[in-house]
Amino acid sequence: MSLVVKYKMDKLSLFNSKHSPESKLEKLQVGWTVKVHQKIKEGDKTRTQAFEGTVIARKHGNETGGTITIRKVSDGIGIEKTFPVYLPSIEKVQVLKKSGVRRSKLYYLRDKSSREIKKKMKQESAA
Repeated sequence: MSLVVKYKMDKLSLFNSKHSPESKLEKLQVGWTVKVHQKIKEGDKTRTQAFEGTVIARKHGNETGGTITIRKVSDGIGIEKTFPVYLPSIEKVQVLKKSGVRRSKLYYLRDKSSREIKKKMKQESAA
């Protein structure tokens, strides 16, 4: 590893250690049903928009580049939104239901209907 690359890595880790803000998404786990309230700015007005769904993926842990993917089905169409863990526009996160799952990524839910998903989550939370 060259000296320049090592220097950049040291600067990046130093920056991450100094600027690690508090996050409302840190404690979320895959399989939970959550409602994320996010501030949206439209022109000179701001409003709060809620997105409710199941956490299907969590990537890169609690690093500054970490993300959480939330999926919901609206009118038969699946919608996924990826939120950075340290997004400052997130006001609050409500945990609606905690379901235990056996996978770290729930991408298989993309192919299932909402009835099958509810059945699967009920089985796994009972086990």
